[in-house]
Amino acid sequence: MTLLDERIWSLFKRHWRQTLTYWSAFFSFGLCIAFLGPTILDLRCQTQSTLQQITWVFFSQQFFLLVGTSLGGLCKKTLSSSLLALFSCTLIISLVFAVIPLCYHVLLLSVAMAIAGLAMGVIDTVANLQLVKLYQKDSAIFLQALHFFIGLGALVSPLVANPFLAEDSCVLGANWTANSSSSSPSDLEHLRSSLAGHGVAIGNISQYPLHIDGIVVTRVSYAFWIMALINLPVPAAVLALIYHERLLPCSDNSQRLIDRDSLSSTSPSPTGDSGQGHGSLFGCCNPAQLQGRPASFFILYAVGGAILFITDGIIGSYAGFVYTYAVSPPLLMGHKTAGYLDSSFWASITVGRLAFIYLSYRYTSPRLLTFSLVGVILVQCLLLIFYTSTVFLFIGTCILGLCISSVFPSMLAFTEDMLDYKGCATTVLVTSASTGEMMLQLLVGSVIHSQGSYAFLLCCTISSFIGFCLFLLLLYVQHSHRNCSTDSSQNTDMNMKEKPETGGS
Repeated sequence: MTLLDERIWSLFKRHWRQTLTYWSAFFSFGLCIAFLGPTILDLRCQTQSTLQQITWVFFSQQFFLLVGTSLGGLCKKTLSSSLLALFSCTLIISLVFAVIPLCYHVLLLSVAMAIAGLAMGVIDTVANLQLVKLYQKDSAIFLQALHFFIGLGALVSPLVANPFLAEDSCVLGANWTANSSSSSPSDLEHLRSSLAGHGVAIGNISQYPLHIDGIVVTRVSYAFWIMALINLPVPAAVLALIYHERLLPCSDNSQRLIDRDSLSSTSPSPTGDSGQGHGSLFGCCNPAQLQGRPASFFILYAVGGAILFITDGIIGSYAGFVYTYAVSPPLLMGHKTAGYLDSSFWASITVGRLAFIYLSYRYTSPRLLTFSLVGVILVQCLLLIFYTSTVFLFIGTCILGLCISSVFPSMLAFTEDMLDYKGCATTVLVTSASTGEMMLQLLVGSVIHSQGSYAFLLCCTISSFIGFCLFLLLLYVQHSHRNCSTDSSQNTDMNMKEKPETGGS
């Protein structure tokens, strides 16, 4: 292995089963998060609902994903509980894929997507938390690889769905005329691209006539059943790991390999806390654990969460509205051409995470974060300057995806390192990122609706400046927190030296 030193490679060989399991679970996460946008019009036909009604499934998925990220920290006491949670959630995703074709009412579909969102949120927190716990100071490179698998799943999902999407109206009526029976294929393509960003721009596309009553002729069910089969090896892999590590209830508890391996591989923190801080979002607020902490300890949590709130919000907003911006004045790009922007953005994020797997080994997390956040600001400023250039919009979209791709895993590794790997930082950061992705899209969508499409670039640029300023604040607070920790350890050493003298007098 020429790219990695022997220590990193030996760590991976030691924990490869757990690591590959967490990576595969994130593939399942990505597979589930990307299918809804392309298939939403066919699902509207299946449920025979209006466009306004069907977009509630987006909110249902996003809201319960946020709930799941917070609840995922509850699986914290043992690795066995984490693996059982991963097995349940990945299996639930396959079951949801299989059940979606049977949901003939929009309420049932919303419930199915809420269950899937809850499972995705738990996967998000558990996989991040356990990888950090497993590798600690060497976790950055493995977190980059973990988040690469989200992009991989998000690329596979639309490819599976596309051959089964309706090219014309998927609801047919016997007494409609040829001119009124359906929207044109270009209109449907426009709708799909507009809805690909979680359906937040519904007000701008509601003028398209879409029939409800008639015969449903969609074939999208086959796409979901194929995705259910593609995802099925993931829970099977988790179950195989559970069986291999003798964590099943029928196994001999005295021979549980994974618990023994964890005890030998996880060193205690400088404060003597051997991972007991890993918990839910609310468990992190336990007064007994927070007593005596310096103010900088709490500020690190708040600022780290705020940075991911901003950056993941930028990702969600850009993916959600770049198509709307492209087809609006002054660019007036063709619907089909503009539809490639969102795909290019997610593809560049996936490629960027693949590249940062190696870069995170060569460079520290603060350096990577500085490079990424400065790059995001420069690209956003250039997009504002060349706002009439179609070519630069594509170039800027790809560069933006490359720059912003590593922020989440790098920030997670950096914050956990500053807080001595208590684990609570993972839950707080994952929950903050999910909140930002949902809330910032709603904010940017309302600004675009009232101020026009150019406000989209302006909002993203302002957000990127705020994110960089918060990162500078984080570096300053880190310096103060390190000094406080050093002074505290020196005082502890002095007290330990004085104790023998006091006891002898």
